[in-house]
Amino acid sequence: MSGALLTVDNLRISFPTRQGRAEVVRGVSFTLGRERLGIVGESGSGKSQTGRAILGLTPPPGRAEADTLRFDGRDLRHATAADWRSLRGRRISMVMQDPKFSLNPVMSIGRQLMEAAARTASSRTEARAKALAMLEAVQIRDPERVFHAYPHELSGGMGQRVMIAMMLIPEPDLLIADEPTSALDVTVQIEVLRILDALVKERGMGLIFISHDLRLVSSFCDRVLVMYAGRVVEEVKASDLMQAKHPYTQGLFRCLPRIEGGTRPLPTLQRDAEWAR
Repeated sequence: MSGALLTVDNLRISFPTRQGRAEVVRGVSFTLGRERLGIVGESGSGKSQTGRAILGLTPPPGRAEADTLRFDGRDLRHATAADWRSLRGRRISMVMQDPKFSLNPVMSIGRQLMEAAARTASSRTEARAKALAMLEAVQIRDPERVFHAYPHELSGGMGQRVMIAMMLIPEPDLLIADEPTSALDVTVQIEVLRILDALVKERGMGLIFISHDLRLVSSFCDRVLVMYAGRVVEEVKASDLMQAKHPYTQGLFRCLPRIEGGTRPLPTLQRDAEWAR
């Protein structure tokens, strides 16, 4: 892809075990432009670890290596701590999967949001206004109350909305969203997707959308990577996801619940050892 915002080639992530290093992500390669790229697969397939590695967040003693890991022309393989500080939040943001573990429990929501807003705001007044405006944008009805609240005072869905607001405030060039709508009701989910869609179309943001929801990804994203056992087994145009050729992708679709129901026994995924090779 010409003019790619992000280029990943042969990404490998491993962690030490008693039997030696075990690779949890094996040879993942893709490019991302100013578009919406979905990554789907079962829990443990390597989706979240791939997203974290792009942001330099592979936890030690884990090790992330790649032949190419380039963001907007910058080689991230040898990025220093100072390089990452200049990129994280300002240019690359990530909505983590569980807000209860991502938000600071001893800081108010407003203080955490203003910390994110301070990167682009010229004053505390402007940072506060940005924080409140973004809380409204993610459908929080009483932004002033939530602004002064602490994470333990919020429901899971509201905490997730706060995390999305926090990551969008700096208006990053690349957003990695790990299950960003999983705890949201349908109306809020639609509004959050509308915000993300506008940022991609109007600002030219690149979006990596990690999800288990195949139907959502097929309707919202432009392209989809399907991961199994740390590998990309298929890359398809999102609108063609339901006609995917790989038996793993077909199996995932067959296991989705259907309103008409009536199928007994319930379908299960039949695995093939060849998929992991």
